[in-house]
Amino acid sequence: MTERTDLVMLGWTPDDEESFLEQTEAQIARVAIVHGGHAEVMSASGTENVTETVLFSSTLDTTPVAGDWVAVLQGTIVEVAPRRTSMARPDPGGNRTQVLAANIDLILVVVAADPIPSLNAIERMQVMAWDSGATPVLVLTKADQCSDLDEVLEHVAPVSSGLETIVTSITDGRGLSLLHDRVENLTTTMLGASGAGKTSLLNALHGTDAATAPVRRDGQGRHTTTTRRLFPMPRGGVMLDIPGIRSLALQAGQEGISDTFADISELSYHCRFSDCLHERTAGCAVAAAVADGRLSARRLDSWLAVQRELSFQERRRDPAAMAEQRKRWKQATKMSRKSR
Repeated sequence: MTERTDLVMLGWTPDDEESFLEQTEAQIARVAIVHGGHAEVMSASGTENVTETVLFSSTLDTTPVAGDWVAVLQGTIVEVAPRRTSMARPDPGGNRTQVLAANIDLILVVVAADPIPSLNAIERMQVMAWDSGATPVLVLTKADQCSDLDEVLEHVAPVSSGLETIVTSITDGRGLSLLHDRVENLTTTMLGASGAGKTSLLNALHGTDAATAPVRRDGQGRHTTTTRRLFPMPRGGVMLDIPGIRSLALQAGQEGISDTFADISELSYHCRFSDCLHERTAGCAVAAAVADGRLSARRLDSWLAVQRELSFQERRRDPAAMAEQRKRWKQATKMSRKSR
């Protein structure tokens, strides 16, 4: 049986003690990467990490993903521990939820400081991060390429209020020591567009030789991470490297949205109707705040876009709701043509 103190190097936390496995004779390990019906898992002995390939038991109730704590017996995963947190998104078919990773403590929302960051993108990644149960941290990369860092910090301030922000540069080393301290003994992952500098950050924090692709003429990078894998950090804990996501498909609940758009959530308490949609509704406190300048129109538009996308994802999982929506679209199109 593995000593719990050894597992700290793989991201074990006191919270994991509450939910762990019944297989007392098995080896506790952590899933590093999944290949179909088998996985590579990491176990610890003292300061050494050992990686082995194991199979999945046919009796498993949960399919393991990167970050899962598992019990391994005779080369087979026989139990998966309950997940403290999980990052998920709709699968490509839209009918199910695809769990990307499990038991994450910290999510680095990685955004390049140059060119000027997209506020909408930061908000969308925050929604996904908060909804997973992990804590998001905004990381601005490529600070050495930014001509006016104060301007960038002022630009992101409306979407980073209450969010820890770390400015970094791989070139001059800025912020890397602080980031090392922040991820120590935790399970961390990164969200960010291709070219934001995620792989370079991983190289700097871990010393890995993970490939980085050249930047295209439009200033965007190319996808260099193609699978999910755990990388042990030098001071303890692990970094879970997730493939770059060009267009982040949201799989979240209202709690994640409320945490990200705390200003709109607070204003909504003062709306006349509890189910106010904040779209031309009488007595809407959010619309009033936009009108008098307390809330930016862009911020409300971003909130509405997230709500619409989540509604669309819910309809995709409900064929009857999707059919009804298509019926309404067709009726609206016919009415529009008749009015011309």
